[in-house]
Amino acid sequence: MEFQYILRTLRKRWKQIVTFFLLGIVSAGIFTSMAKPSYQAVSKLYISTSGVEGQLGAMIAGATYSHERVKTYNQLVQTPGVLETVSKKLGYHVYGGQVVAKSPGGTVLINITATAATGKSAAEIANEVALQLAREIQAIETPLQAGSESPVKASVVQTAAVPGSPNYPRPRFNYLMGALLGLILGAGLVMVWEALDNTVRQLSDIIDITGVNPIGVIGYDQNAREKPLAALNLRSTRSESFRAIRTNLQFVDVDHQPKVVVVSSALPSEGKTTTVLNLAITFAQAGQRVCLVEADLRKPRVAEYLGIDGSVGLTNVLAGQVPLSEALVPWNRGMLQVLPSGPVPPNPSELLASEQMIQLLAYLREDFDYVLIDGAPLLPVTDAAVLARVTDGVLLLIRFGKTTHEQLHRATETLTVVGARLLGPIINFVPSGSQGYGYGYGYGYGYGYGYGYGYGRTYGDPESKRSQWVDPGLVQYAYANNAETTALSSETDGALDISPVLVAEEDTEA
Repeated sequence: MEFQYILRTLRKRWKQIVTFFLLGIVSAGIFTSMAKPSYQAVSKLYISTSGVEGQLGAMIAGATYSHERVKTYNQLVQTPGVLETVSKKLGYHVYGGQVVAKSPGGTVLINITATAATGKSAAEIANEVALQLAREIQAIETPLQAGSESPVKASVVQTAAVPGSPNYPRPRFNYLMGALLGLILGAGLVMVWEALDNTVRQLSDIIDITGVNPIGVIGYDQNAREKPLAALNLRSTRSESFRAIRTNLQFVDVDHQPKVVVVSSALPSEGKTTTVLNLAITFAQAGQRVCLVEADLRKPRVAEYLGIDGSVGLTNVLAGQVPLSEALVPWNRGMLQVLPSGPVPPNPSELLASEQMIQLLAYLREDFDYVLIDGAPLLPVTDAAVLARVTDGVLLLIRFGKTTHEQLHRATETLTVVGARLLGPIINFVPSGSQGYGYGYGYGYGYGYGYGYGYGRTYGDPESKRSQWVDPGLVQYAYANNAETTALSSETDGALDISPVLVAEEDTEA
């Protein structure tokens, strides 16, 4: 895993990491407030030996002897001879877990640490255990001969003082550890989430799966349901996105420029219908003769969005019930011609694969500059794949953060199997705050969705002081300095009397 990828992931999901950081601090605070305080007091014993002739004659130096014996004396504080005597002396029970004896390395000192619920009790236990341990050592080391003296002497050199503050809990330590553990846990979890997330979020994912560079990117707009026809607002950011797609599509293949194009997606609710609507409007704004064909015969939405009558349309023409001229509906004072779906047929795939459909597309190709077809999703049904093989190609909608790698792979494979041409993927619903996700737009010249090495703004208000940025080395799309796009925008700005019929969307298709 590359270091830059890790940094990009941590920066992208910094909110989740901060959440775990704060949870760690809060948890430490709760733990500290609920923990019962305890106090510690320490007393010290000094072990010495007396070089009595005849008793230690064969032994090595007294200090070495004391060092060896101290290791054993430390264990005596846990014996009943010490603890029971101390308990009787103090009048309350003293158990082994309250007392610990340790010797610092290289010394003959014994540090006796006592823990209790109050500072006074801790000091009492430490001092009494020290006295009793000294007596126990003297008794053990005294020879059995009458009148003999112990060669080992244990002396209390430091009595325990009453501690002024508890040793547990330690608020500063707890808060520090809580914050640190929160950061580690948060960073670990976001990396796991990122690894388990198989939705399309990176440019490299799209190129690896489809083998084609994206032809455009459309930002997320929370008002899309109420205002699906964003291309009508010539100054909006999303309308610029559709103009960039229009420009790139015109230069995909200058020798065989695609005129009859299917717009589809892997699954429903990925924004294909609103995309084809806005593309049709964008081409019409550039002075092109555009026909929009509603070929999603299972869930038609074009007529609803445009506010036109869709009861008569494509299915009636293919069935020979009405001529094409009567089925075409001019929209917005003739800005574009719309062929609604008409009645929902029982056999959409067979109808779209018929010879009548091929002849219809051939006629529309001759009569219009561009024919944009709203196709059904590729994975649930074969309708769009059937259309794709008899058209100039497909624009494949990919929903950011929802379309999975597997779904994109299967959709691409479906087009390959039928011999259809993938003109280019379009990434839809890219959030404005998606730092590091790898989608931006800047410059493009025909095939110019090449790699950029600078930084570019992501979607949002161009005048906003809180600019968002994407990482270097990612694709930048046609936008600001595209001379053709700018010229077309200036020519059409204010030149058309646009009174759109805005229809509220019932699902996320918009």
